[in-house]
Amino acid sequence: MTHPSIHAKSNPDKVAYRMASTGQALTYRQLDERSNQGAHLFRSLGLKAGDHIALLMENRLAFMEICWAAQRAGLYYTAISRYLTKDEIGYIVQDCGAKVVITSAQGSETMKSLLSDGPGAPLYYMVDPPTAGFRSWEQETAAQPTTPIADEVAGYDMLYSSGTTGRPKGIKREFEGNAIDVPSPFLRLLCEKMCGMNAESIYLSPAPLYHAAPLRFNMMATTLGGTSIIMEHFDAEQFLALVEKYKVTQSQLVPTMFVRMLKLPDEVRSRYDVSTLKGAIHAAAPCPVDVKAKMIEWWGPILIEYYAGSEGNGVTVSTSQQWLAHRGTVGKAVVGTIKILDDEGEEQPVGEIGTVYFADAPSFSYHNDPDKTKKAYNEKGWSTLGDVGYLDDEGFLYLTDRKSYMIISGGVNIYPQETEDVLLTHPDVADVAVFGVPNPEMGEEVKAVVQLRDGAAPSSERAAELIAFCRERLSPIKCPRSVDFEAELPRTPTGKLVKRHLKDRYWPSQQKAAAATA
Repeated sequence: MTHPSIHAKSNPDKVAYRMASTGQALTYRQLDERSNQGAHLFRSLGLKAGDHIALLMENRLAFMEICWAAQRAGLYYTAISRYLTKDEIGYIVQDCGAKVVITSAQGSETMKSLLSDGPGAPLYYMVDPPTAGFRSWEQETAAQPTTPIADEVAGYDMLYSSGTTGRPKGIKREFEGNAIDVPSPFLRLLCEKMCGMNAESIYLSPAPLYHAAPLRFNMMATTLGGTSIIMEHFDAEQFLALVEKYKVTQSQLVPTMFVRMLKLPDEVRSRYDVSTLKGAIHAAAPCPVDVKAKMIEWWGPILIEYYAGSEGNGVTVSTSQQWLAHRGTVGKAVVGTIKILDDEGEEQPVGEIGTVYFADAPSFSYHNDPDKTKKAYNEKGWSTLGDVGYLDDEGFLYLTDRKSYMIISGGVNIYPQETEDVLLTHPDVADVAVFGVPNPEMGEEVKAVVQLRDGAAPSSERAAELIAFCRERLSPIKCPRSVDFEAELPRTPTGKLVKRHLKDRYWPSQQKAAAATA
């Protein structure tokens, strides 16, 4: 049995969470008491097991207190990105059916337009001194008992996709009525068995807590009795400094973080001792082969990669040793059975590219969207996240790209991830997006939009240099016909590239409509 409430009894003064920049800390006793008070407040407001809350705030200790309060009250808790628009945030609050919405002073300006006292409107709280229209989370929870509620039952996160290709989709797990100390079997396998996390672990969290992986790993770290150091936001050098300062043992990152650390000057990278790291979990996007090879050379064979979505319909895992023997893989299935299907739904042989499906895996649904749910499944009940890839003869999966990013040029399917990975190895490239743009003869042609490193200036000569660099390493059909430059590419704080924000500039509405029906 493991749960923060259990560790609060055995080791009450141990730090459960600490903020990286301020040093503010939350002990297991405080986490237990405050999450109990939050659970009591939810019950006093009429919320019962299976109801929903939402929260929108920056990385801070109160974020974890609220999630644990909801978890032990049997509630679905929806963490919302602060980087969404007001309309997107309003859509999520309404779509998830939140009865309580909790924000901070930073989020209150965005939330103001949503305030309503109409029938069925949620109650709005602030964790900071409240402004007009908000209730005080701190005052109302402080008035509640610090002991557990009588009807504790496990709640779950219900998170929304990042909306990189359209409206965010809520991913809802069926309510099971479990005891609060029943952990996720997959997280237990990945964190405890493969990454070595335990009560002695110091876990460093560099990403926004509203995202599935950072939230779940932070909760798993305290489930196991360890300490989490939460960065307010990611900074490459600060990450290395924190590893040395706190003797960090595990972390969960995304490939863009690796890229930023690798592009630090050599003298900066060598300044910090990272030898205490025993496990570095990464996911969220395919990691370029050269980038991962350099990280393993630097940190040692401690990288553990997994492929999964918030949907939880299947999982693959690869250790560094497996990856070195199967360079580029995202691992073998540990949840579900991988099936590679062509556009007609026929299963593909080893080495053939197709859409990745999981059979014999947990089911999921998109909240209030039966059409999207239906499209995620085939007639056999196998489900997909829309990614494209292939299997080798040992069952290791290699991702090619997302199906929605595929470029069709002259009838040839081109997956831009490979091109992006090559361009990213150029010393002057800080970030890159590759996608299809209109071509009157070929239908689409390959376009690259590049963010240069500091000090590198965009020019037509630089664009020609990058195209030539790509042509030396890839088939010409996969290389960009043109290169544009941007000061910064549109990525979510979790590292996902929002290509539609770029692509829409190059596709007039009538062409986009034609492409959608093609």
